[in-house]
Amino acid sequence: MKTTGTGTALVTGVTGQDGVYLARLLAGEGTRVVGTIRPESAGNPRIAAYLAGITVVELDIRDDSDIEALLERHRPDEVFNLAAFTSVGRSWDAPETVAATNGAAVHGLLSAVARHRDRTGQDTRVFHASSAQVGGDNPYALAKAAAEEAVVEFRDRHGLHACFAKLHNHESPLRGAHFVTRKITRGAARVRAGSDASLDLGNLEVHRDWGFAGDYVDAMRRMTRLDEPLDLEIGTGVDHSLRDLVSAAFAAAGIDDPWSHVDTDPDLLRPTDIAFQVADPRPARAAIGWSATVTFEQMIAGMVAADIERLRTGVEEDPSYLATTRQSARTAGDPY
Repeated sequence: MKTTGTGTALVTGVTGQDGVYLARLLAGEGTRVVGTIRPESAGNPRIAAYLAGITVVELDIRDDSDIEALLERHRPDEVFNLAAFTSVGRSWDAPETVAATNGAAVHGLLSAVARHRDRTGQDTRVFHASSAQVGGDNPYALAKAAAEEAVVEFRDRHGLHACFAKLHNHESPLRGAHFVTRKITRGAARVRAGSDASLDLGNLEVHRDWGFAGDYVDAMRRMTRLDEPLDLEIGTGVDHSLRDLVSAAFAAAGIDDPWSHVDTDPDLLRPTDIAFQVADPRPARAAIGWSATVTFEQMIAGMVAADIERLRTGVEEDPSYLATTRQSARTAGDPY
């Protein structure tokens, strides 16, 4: 396995949570990083806040010709495909968009990389971010499953160095506000600030394997640099319920009784939710030497700390928020 960066890496979806952490990780080791954003989103505040030194370009991930032109212009040695429609719940409202973005676009990207290799001789490596949700019957899961099949096809039939990771839930202070994790950490921060608004949640008994996004992008980097491509499941191996997450968030905010601030809303219950998901971290540990370094409690504490600071300053995106999780880990002592 290669342990150092290569010349150029292309990161699609670079302003997403994982994109920011991965771009900064790669750039920090000396890799030239080109990151893509959706067309007409050049004003995204995350670019200025977190992506100094990263070449940011607009790309419609569904447009094969745009991808080919980008590959020709920048000649990446590695491609990390993180661009996606990311909300499982919202996927029901836009199944065609989800299928195009999370499924067909991945096949198009792989095709473009294969044609680029045949034309130039450059053996570009491809990592694709899949999901532990694969196996469900929602549009998000079905599209992600199709993308996995495309990766296997282009690896086995076309000889690409391509792999995917089944990523379990992973969070950070950069998680989007519409996700339930940020809804909870921001809610805890607001209660700490004096708000009396209730936090409306759905099923508190779903269990997930929640890890820290900063850890997970390190796994992506390690997978891409294996001598032979290998698909892996990435997760901590520890499960927690959403109820645990609420307790951890309010505890981090210094609030002893979270339940007086929480209401259950039947409209937020999703009957198609998988009740229990947890990773087996042993294959990733054996293959790439990876394991989680930040605990569930440390991760949630970092998110709450960032949301408290957002409420205090009114600044939604700031580089200091990237440090809150590691600071929580250092304060708490040894992680896993």
